[in-house]
Amino acid sequence: MTLKSRLLVSVYAPALTGDDGRTLATIQGMERALPGLRLERELSKDGQPIPLQQRDAWLSEAATRGKFPLLCNGDELNPVTISGLKRPASLLPEGQRQLQVHVKLPLDVTTLAAATAVLEGVAEGARSFWGHASPSGHGSEVAQQMRDSGHGPERSPRGLPMLLPPEELRSPEIPHYLGWINYWSVAAARALGFPDPARDADLLTRARRTASGGWVVQLTDTPLDLDNIAHLDVLRRAYERFPVVGGRAAP
Repeated sequence: MTLKSRLLVSVYAPALTGDDGRTLATIQGMERALPGLRLERELSKDGQPIPLQQRDAWLSEAATRGKFPLLCNGDELNPVTISGLKRPASLLPEGQRQLQVHVKLPLDVTTLAAATAVLEGVAEGARSFWGHASPSGHGSEVAQQMRDSGHGPERSPRGLPMLLPPEELRSPEIPHYLGWINYWSVAAARALGFPDPARDADLLTRARRTASGGWVVQLTDTPLDLDNIAHLDVLRRAYERFPVVGGRAAP
C-alpha cells in the first residue's frame, strides 16, 4: 500500500426524482463513519474548493433538479470526495435509470478502521441496491471480467469468472461484481441466497446486518490484493458461492 493508495466506494441506487432526503442522508452517513470529516465544499471547474455556507439547503435544491453535486473536505493532502452520477437506462438492468454514488478517500489507518462503516453509511443513505468498497485499481481487474461476446474466454487472466454487462442482468438488485467489502440490500441478499449458515460460516465472521436489514460483507481482513494468492483464492470462492453475481445464474 502506498501513500497514494485510495479506497473507492461505489453504490447503485434508484435515480433521484426530487429531494427525497437521500443526498443529505448519504453525506451525513459518511460523516458519521469518519468523525471529524466535513464535506462542506464544492469543487469548482478548475478544482478549487469553494466553502458552502448553507450546504444542506444547497443539496436539497440540487436534488430537486436530479443532481448530486461533487463535494470535498478541502484538504489537499488528504482529499475526500463524494459525488453522484446519473446512470442512463440503456446501460442498466430492466432499462431503469439509477444513481451511482462515488466516494474517494485516502487508504490510510483511519480509513481502514472505518471502511465498513463508510460503505454502510453511504449505501444506506442512498437506499442502494448494492455497492462495494475496494482499493483503487480493482476496477481494471473487473473490466477484464466483462464478457463482450458469447464466444469469449470463460475466465479472466486472473482466473476469475466472466461477467455479463450490467444491461444484460435480470434486475437492479443483482450485483455486477464483487469487491473487497460488499453492501447487499435486503433484495440483493435475497437474490444471492445470503446468508446460508451452512455455506457462509466464514463470510459471516466478517459480515454485519445493517439497520435496513441488508448486509455488509468483507471478503478479506486487509484490502483485497489480487497479487496475493490467498486473496485471489478468497475472491474466486466467493464468485463460486454466488453465481448470481454478474448474471452467471438466475436468482
